[in-house]
Amino acid sequence: MKRLFHAFRHSLAGIRYAAAHEASFRQELILFFLALPVAVLVSNSLGMFLALMGAIVFMMIVELLNTGVEAVCNGLSRDYMEEIKIAKDCGSAAVLFSVLAAGTVWLSALYLRFLA
Repeated sequence: MKRLFHAFRHSLAGIRYAAAHEASFRQELILFFLALPVAVLVSNSLGMFLALMGAIVFMMIVELLNTGVEAVCNGLSRDYMEEIKIAKDCGSAAVLFSVLAAGTVWLSALYLRFLA
């Protein structure tokens, strides 16, 4: 139980760091809270609601992982290194794919709710 408590504290520290230092994560946090009532209105089932909110949470997870990759890269060296560029570019690409996936889920739900 003690280990779980410490793990939870470390998780909260990571969320606090990202919220304080990463504009994109702050935007995703805002999006999460704005999306909650919209997801309730758009969803016609619990599964749809969970898919909509899960898509945003997935995007936030990828953003946190990208922040971690960038922190490690910056800690290794501020000098240009091709390997660090690749790591950062791949992290950025992962964020892009997560945003596209979340957008696809939301657009599909909106289509099904209002146009189908």
